[in-house]
Amino acid sequence: MLRSRVRALRHGVLATAIVLFVCLVVGLFSWLSYSDSRAELASLTSREVGSVVSYSDGSVEVRWPSGSARVPYEDGARYVGRQTQVAFDPADPSRAVIPGSDLFLETDRALGGVTFSLAVALLVVLAGVVRVLFAVRSARAEPVTVSVRRIRLQSGLMVRSWLEIDGPVERWLPVFYDPVLVTLPSPVDVELRGGRVAVVDGVTIYPSGRAVTKHPRGRRLDNPAQPDPETRAPRGLLAQLRVDAVFMVPAPFVGMFWAYLDGSGFTGWITATVVAAVLGLWWGAFRGSDPS
Repeated sequence: MLRSRVRALRHGVLATAIVLFVCLVVGLFSWLSYSDSRAELASLTSREVGSVVSYSDGSVEVRWPSGSARVPYEDGARYVGRQTQVAFDPADPSRAVIPGSDLFLETDRALGGVTFSLAVALLVVLAGVVRVLFAVRSARAEPVTVSVRRIRLQSGLMVRSWLEIDGPVERWLPVFYDPVLVTLPSPVDVELRGGRVAVVDGVTIYPSGRAVTKHPRGRRLDNPAQPDPETRAPRGLLAQLRVDAVFMVPAPFVGMFWAYLDGSGFTGWITATVVAAVLGLWWGAFRGSDPS
């Protein structure tokens, strides 16, 4: 009875571990960048009011009563002629910043990278814990024998196994994949616990979502009435990951969109692409993708 639990749990833990590793790397590099930027800002202890006198090559020239400096400012052309607060190093006035300049943006982006990585890590861990707790609670309920049919539904990139449950109100329950599902006759009597957890041929099949009373959308494929017992069902997690890799396809486009919104260029694109790719793998595991 533990085989399905172990398989689904291993799949989820592996996908979650990949996400956590990527979040750790992204968060670490973001924190190092943030620390460097904060250290540079901390050395700019003097303050005066100056004027933006010109803009060229991605920098503005700022002058104030005691000095002047060229400050990297990607969007600085529109501030020419305006007065602004200047922070500079009293020992080296050529090192200066003004509000909105590139150094402030880099600091904010680095801090955002740390916050985003932490938020993603907490989200996937919390979602996994909640899913496990619900499954364990349902598994303790008293069993009820029902007639079910195993179907596969493809909706977009996602292919999932469902149990079509007969009764006064027909229901459809999404379940995590297990090889026993491939050779399951249709229909067949199974034990259902708590309306969510099914016991099939001594194997516990855990839900990958809530049961619904309306037929789920997607292209349907039914199990044969008597499947060939010699059918070789995918078993290893490598086959599962190959199927889940399809969810990585949108990642570069997500990265492009993020880099455009954030203005972070190639670094932002590659970071967002990698995070989106591993979240795609995790989503396949969380939703219970079917490799069969």
